[in-house]
Amino acid sequence: MKINRNSGAEQPNPLPQQPTPVHRAPKAAPVRQETYDDTEPYEEDDEDERPRRRFPFGCLIVLLMLALVAFGGYKVYQFYGEVDGSGNLGKEQSVSIQKGASLADVSAALKEDGIIEYDWLFKLYAKYSGNAGALQYGKFTLRSGMSYNDIITTLSEVQRRKTVDITIPEGTTAVGVAKIFVNAGLVPDVDTFLNCANGTDGSDFSQYDFWNNIPDNGRLMKCEGYLYPDTYNVFADEDVYYYVDTLYAEFASKTSQLATELSSKGVTLDDVVILASFIQEEAGIASEDAKVSACFHNRMESTDPQWSSHRLESNASSYFMYDTENNYLWNSPTAEYYGWPAAGAIPEDVLNKYDTYRVSGLPAGPLSSPGFDCLNAALNPDQQFIDEGYYFFVTGNPSGDYPGQFFYARTDAEHEANCVKAGWR
Repeated sequence: MKINRNSGAEQPNPLPQQPTPVHRAPKAAPVRQETYDDTEPYEEDDEDERPRRRFPFGCLIVLLMLALVAFGGYKVYQFYGEVDGSGNLGKEQSVSIQKGASLADVSAALKEDGIIEYDWLFKLYAKYSGNAGALQYGKFTLRSGMSYNDIITTLSEVQRRKTVDITIPEGTTAVGVAKIFVNAGLVPDVDTFLNCANGTDGSDFSQYDFWNNIPDNGRLMKCEGYLYPDTYNVFADEDVYYYVDTLYAEFASKTSQLATELSSKGVTLDDVVILASFIQEEAGIASEDAKVSACFHNRMESTDPQWSSHRLESNASSYFMYDTENNYLWNSPTAEYYGWPAAGAIPEDVLNKYDTYRVSGLPAGPLSSPGFDCLNAALNPDQQFIDEGYYFFVTGNPSGDYPGQFFYARTDAEHEANCVKAGWR
């Protein structure tokens, strides 16, 4: 049946038409371009920096460890060669080990003389090998390059060296000390000893601080006062330097305990030695040393017009030529050594340095070697005698009623009365 398009009757809606599909060839995927770079990838920063290689810290650590191992092995090889001996022996040397020396002292002596290189290694070896107790003292012939066993064997041999006891009394002059060694047959003559002790033969004792601090002030002898009085057991076949050094070493050891007090009081050791030598001559008794020291201190330090010149005024070193009194400038071994009594006159320049009635304060040098009690008294005078102003002292005449007794005074009048009482007037 035909449908009339112009009629008002409703027409059915036609079905929608499907679009005819269009068949197109698929697009080819873009080909990825492969790139090759022998550098590691990095991130670009804002400054467009160039890429940097990383430092191989692992390799550095390995190298350091290898270096340490190699160095340690080298040192072990060195130590082994030292202990076992190098095989290349040096010249024979005489090494002296002092009586009572510790293992540390022995090791230090061997190193100082060039026998060994490592004193600490020798000390450990001798200790842990069980041979330290066998070491002896004396003079030994050794050579550098020796094995530790050979050194210990040599040092363990008992030395049959002759020794001599030498006693130096307190208050002995340097010339007197020299005569003691000459009379013992240890040195040929007085000049040999004194030239060494004074360093005029080239002997060097600069290892001691006191020696370096002795002033060059025109004193008669540099060694005077420093040859420490004591009893020594010394080898009978040594040179003069050994004997002098033994005395100086003892002086340094004994006076080391005064160092703190010297510093706190602001005085020099040389001044103490000089004053102590006068105390030794005028007293030399422990009960009187500090009192005599106080009298001398008051004379040098008082504000009393009578003592304004601050002179010691000691007959032990003066122009008074009394044979009955010990006088450094007249009848001492020193005066005899210089020939002053025979010449009939003491040189004027010597009097200007040593006459305690001319010199203000201390003279140029000590009179002799004082003992420790006098050294201590010079540094520590009796405070009560200082405060009470004692200036004078006199000892009882050996032939009087008070032989050897000390009498002290503050004034001339008191002193004159004491001299009468003591049997001198």
